[in-house]
Amino acid sequence: MDLVRTTFLGPIGSFSHQAAVEAFGTAAELFPRPSFADAFTAVQHEDADYAIIPVENSTNGSVVQTLDLLADPEGTYKDVQVCGEHYLTVHHCLLARKGVIPQGQHDYSSITKLYTHPQAWGQCENFLQKHFKGVERQDVSSTSKGAEIVAKATDERSAAIASRFAAETVGLEVVEENIEDNSDNTTRFLVLRNIRSKRTSPTSFDDIRASQKHQTQSQPPSTDAKEKSLVTFMLRDDAPGALADALLVFKQHGLNLTSINSRPSQKVAWKYVFLVECRGVPSDGDEGAAAKVGADLKRVTEACRYWGTWTNRLGPDGR
Repeated sequence: MDLVRTTFLGPIGSFSHQAAVEAFGTAAELFPRPSFADAFTAVQHEDADYAIIPVENSTNGSVVQTLDLLADPEGTYKDVQVCGEHYLTVHHCLLARKGVIPQGQHDYSSITKLYTHPQAWGQCENFLQKHFKGVERQDVSSTSKGAEIVAKATDERSAAIASRFAAETVGLEVVEENIEDNSDNTTRFLVLRNIRSKRTSPTSFDDIRASQKHQTQSQPPSTDAKEKSLVTFMLRDDAPGALADALLVFKQHGLNLTSINSRPSQKVAWKYVFLVECRGVPSDGDEGAAAKVGADLKRVTEACRYWGTWTNRLGPDGR
């Protein structure tokens, strides 16, 4: 199998990089991108075969930047499709340059500034309240970007919240490990492809996973519901019960809703795009029924889009 080009939120050493390594193994050539939008654009323009993007965390909820891109009110990413998912257990570490914090001590009073991605603050709130109350927090584009800044910032006493993977990449010291609030802290990633690409197909990502033996052992497909699907839609303004009518369509097709999110449409104030994820074997036995939901949704919504169906990787233990 030829190496596939896979992009992720960089820089090197990010949790997205770690997820890409786990999900694709040696089957991919990996390229970091500076933002989620850049990763979506790379797939849309076929500069990458795949992108792996975080969509939600078990502790801190949805990644709104990803939801906004999936809402896609202008149709910027009309050829992008979801074709897979990957679960990454996320362990955060406190990182600093060597000597800034005495090894083995828990006195962090010398640190005047912390860097990390906004999602990480909410995942480590207990640790931050205990040790860094009142310390300046600087949002950055990714946890590895925070580690990179700290490694270069020799003129300030700063620290970053990132992974051991990031520490090893940029040469920082791991001051304290596993500072996340929940030991089973997990981030779910979506894998994107271009539906027009001749290099990928809906089953290509599953084939890649199957070739990575360590992954098929650690993350087998769920046995209770083989597939998941994502559909987005906007409601009509003049229809009472419009949301109820839209959601009923999924039930009629035998699909169980697992999440509902909404994001501003960016077209009209207070008008929203709903993002609905569902799973289950349809009652009519047609495992492609999620794609057919669109026809019924068009009758009760202003606009809708089917984003794809992929193998469900959520096991019976919730991970």
